[in-house]
Parts: sequence; C-alpha cells; structure tokens
Amino acid sequence: MKQFLTIVAFLAAFSVSGIGSAASDRGSADEAVAMVKKVIADIKKNGKDKVVQEIQNQTPTYKDRDLYITISTLEGMNLANGANPKIAGKNMIDIKDADGKLFQRERIELAKKKGSGWQDYKWPDPITKEIQQKSLYFERYEDVIVGCGIYKK
Repeated sequence: MKQFLTIVAFLAAFSVSGIGSAASDRGSADEAVAMVKKVIADIKKNGKDKVVQEIQNQTPTYKDRDLYITISTLEGMNLANGANPKIAGKNMIDIKDADGKLFQRERIELAKKKGSGWQDYKWPDPITKEIQQKSLYFERYEDVIVGCGIYKK
C-alpha cells in the first residue's frame, strides 16, 4: 500500500509540474522576452555578426522548442532566422501573413515608434508546420529588430 501511495504521489507531482505534458513542448511569453534580452546582451558583448552567425547555425543558445530568434534591419532585410536560415539575406518588407497582413512593415513601424512590444500575426509553427496565431516580442537595438515569438493554440 505504501508503495502504491508513493507511485500515486509521484504521478500527481509529474502531472502538476507539467513534465511530460504538451505545454512543456512550448515556450512561454516570459521565455521569449528573456531570449530577446539575452540576444541583445550577447550582441553588445560579442558583436552582431557573431550572434547572427550563431543563430543561422541553429545554436541551441538561441533556439528552444518552438522559440527561435529572428533579427531584421529597419528596412526589412532579414539577417537571421533560427527556424529557417534560408530566409536570411532576404528583404521581408512586403511579406504577408496568412490573412494578408504586412507584418514586417508593422513591426518596423512599432519598433521605430515604441522600441519594443508585442505583435500578433499568423506564421507557420516550427513544430506542427501548420499556420498558427503567433505573438512575437521584439526590441529595437541600434539598427536591428530582435524578435522571439510564441505560438497560441
């Protein structure tokens, strides 16, 4: 009986902690903000070129589950994308989401006016490959915009 109660207690703790649940496969808003702040701190310390290269190389430092970093210029040129390195070097200024929203233009305007914030749009989820609602936290640092988003289910 004691062994049974120990197993029940373990299973209860396991489910309450979220370990093994689908939620643990997803990054949180706080984690997205922390990742952006880490990238900016690393750019200040190591230089933009080095951090961009590490993101392009899919370094685990800048990629966690469905969280990944994107860096673009204030003109819309993508410098790094942790989910799809092929996007780097492409001007994304006129790209639209699934609803036709010019989200890169919107992000640039927000970054110029506010410096940081959240932006909503639809984008392919790197885990499911399906178009999902995404909220991206971004911060402007010098001449770039650093972002990391969460996918909403």
